[in-house]
Amino acid sequence: MEQTVQHFLASPGGSSSRLEVLEGPTGRRSWPDEVKAQIVAESFEPGVKVSAVARRHGLTPQHLTGWRRAAREGRLVLPAADEAHFAQLVVGDPRAAEQDDQCGCGSIRIEMDGVVVRVPVDISAVRLGDIVHVLRLT
Repeated sequence: MEQTVQHFLASPGGSSSRLEVLEGPTGRRSWPDEVKAQIVAESFEPGVKVSAVARRHGLTPQHLTGWRRAAREGRLVLPAADEAHFAQLVVGDPRAAEQDDQCGCGSIRIEMDGVVVRVPVDISAVRLGDIVHVLRLT
């Protein structure tokens, strides 16, 4: 949301001049498609007002409406709502797993594209998901 503050300055010659201070983003901004898609998906949630979502992200409602139109026309791909992600589970020889487990505390071994990560068996599902997400990005 842009606000304008006006200040009047007096100069030594007796004349005054005006100075405007703009608060907030000014000029054109470039939004990545992923960010646009997240904002549009948020605006499509039941009971959500477009103007509230636009204000929260520093947009005008008209701007967000344009993105929503692009999504409806297929020019902006929205993230899948409950997209399921699956990982391959490989069950091996338990004796080999014991030899792999150097601390003796039990661990999960994740191997992806040649990268091996070992995590404790009591790791939270959220943390494990974060680790797998980062491995997919690399």
